[in-house]
Amino acid sequence: MFIRYTLSWVSQNLAVPFWAVGHLHLSLKLDIYQDIHIILASCGMNIIVAIGFLLDYKDYKAQRTE
Repeated sequence: MFIRYTLSWVSQNLAVPFWAVGHLHLSLKLDIYQDIHIILASCGMNIIVAIGFLLDYKDYKAQRTE
């Protein structure tokens, strides 16, 4: 339950900062294909946000049907 709450919280509160950080790092770096760590971190952050959004949507949908 705590992990589910944490993922939901992260997706709601840190989606924009994650996007900004990932976007800025990837766009400011001229040799983005050489630094795989930044690309993987950006993908990981986006996956965390996507999971959180899906969990929050599932909770919202369950509350609406009640």
